[in-house]
Amino acid sequence: MSGVWVFNPNGVMRLVDGVEAMEGCRQGSGGRRKVLVHTTSNEIITSYTVLERKLYSLGWEHYYDDPDLLQFHKHSTIDLISLPMDFNRFKSMHMYDIVVKNKHSFEVRDMMM
Repeated sequence: MSGVWVFNPNGVMRLVDGVEAMEGCRQGSGGRRKVLVHTTSNEIITSYTVLERKLYSLGWEHYYDDPDLLQFHKHSTIDLISLPMDFNRFKSMHMYDIVVKNKHSFEVRDMMM
């Protein structure tokens, strides 16, 4: 059994794998989580439907190379955004990838839970 034991405020503990543990460390123990925000509208991205609408308006298109990923490509660049098909697996590393490729349109913020 490899991983990290995580203790919740209610005393329940669970074993998480390395990737999930790193996400937990980034989110912090104070009930914070990372959210992707569209800076122009100040809207929190809560689903892929919302994200797709914002990316389409910036010139991104669906890229159908891998059936296990949701991918977007922009013709004017060599950039490719690859996301897990399930929005529940959308992590901060995916958010930062979107921010790097769309510097003036998105940012990652800490949100209190």
